Amino acid sequence: MEVNKEVLKGNKVKLEVEIESDRVDEALEQAYRQVVKDIEIPGFRKGKAPRKIIEQRFGEEVLHKDALDILIPQGYSEAVEEADIDPVAQPDIEDFYISKGEPATFTAIVEVKPEVELGEYKELGIEKEDAEVKDEEINERLEKMQDEHSQLVTSEREELQEGDFAIIDFTGYVDGEEFPGGSAEEYSLEIGSGSFIPGFEEQLVGMKVGEEKSVDVTFPEDYQADDLAGTEASFDVLLKEIKVKERPELNDDFAIEASDYETMDELRVSIEEEIAEQKKESVENNFREEIIKTASENAEVNITETLVDEQLDQMFERLKQSISQQGMDAEDYLGYMGMDEEGWREQNRETASERAKELLVLEAIADVEDIEVTEEEIEEEVNEIAEMHDQDPEQIKAILQMQGQLSDLKEDIRRQKTIDFLTENN
Repeated sequence: MEVNKEVLKGNKVKLEVEIESDRVDEALEQAYRQVVKDIEIPGFRKGKAPRKIIEQRFGEEVLHKDALDILIPQGYSEAVEEADIDPVAQPDIEDFYISKGEPATFTAIVEVKPEVELGEYKELGIEKEDAEVKDEEINERLEKMQDEHSQLVTSEREELQEGDFAIIDFTGYVDGEEFPGGSAEEYSLEIGSGSFIPGFEEQLVGMKVGEEKSVDVTFPEDYQADDLAGTEASFDVLLKEIKVKERPELNDDFAIEASDYETMDELRVSIEEEIAEQKKESVENNFREEIIKTASENAEVNITETLVDEQLDQMFERLKQSISQQGMDAEDYLGYMGMDEEGWREQNRETASERAKELLVLEAIADVEDIEVTEEEIEEEVNEIAEMHDQDPEQIKAILQMQGQLSDLKEDIRRQKTIDFLTENN
């Protein structure tokens, strides 16, 4: 087989492929065996008509399409390997020619991975963030635990203040008419939480228990109920009770009640260790991300729309999986966010472009630094996946092979090794 490669603009390559005549004749024979099964010719049983008779009756061209369907995928695959290119999209096949006893030819135009011109990626001078745990962070965590173990108790105070919990009855009106879902009794509303219609909570501050008040508001333009969005409304509100949070004291009794520790000192130490571990992981992740980002910014790559769209597809698939785990549908989720899939893709296009570039840069660094993946490393990763899912490693490997994901796993390992290399050299 002969292959002529021509580099075109826009990260595209043109392959002119010529396939040997003996392979053409073999493909035509395979095509005949496929076609003859469905052909009926008088004097012959169905599927038994000789090839010569079929070609005489229908013309030699009757076998050409099926023969090309056999030759082109094989020929294209071999041409890609011989031309040493890495396609990122399906090829456009044109100018194909086939005839018995002659070489077959076709042209394939395909987009390939863009070349990466690496810049600096070692000794970038990036410093890790401070991971020291501050007393304020421990205190904030303790305050949160206090809130979680707090109780709402009736306040003796007469006037409602910011931070109080107002127990109210209310009825909402639009144009003087009650609207569905606009009323409630014994409703608990934390003043200042911003959980109600904008402007509602502020107007309740200063009310006294037993007092009634009319509150005027305007529903936001993006309100989830379309019939109320942007609409002016009024609410008749009755303040029935004022409640406040009663926090438990931070002492040994609280430690016993709120944790597995016997004293506050032990609880503080445990919180400090937990925050330290979280900050350490966050600092390491940020450090690695900053290195990758800087190495990518220092490189020159012509990112195509095909690569961006591929990243967007993967990002959207991960979003759908994440949303489904929460029992939601992606379309409903996007609708709640006020957009559709097209809007989401447009919003995330820049992020996808940056991600596509980073992956190409990491791959280029791996090539330059001869970073490879051993069979032992693949086996180790398979074993970890198997252990995580309580499955037999050989079964996991067979599934990955069957789904064509073993090569993806190898790429993931190589990428991780490259990131480790970068962190070690920065």
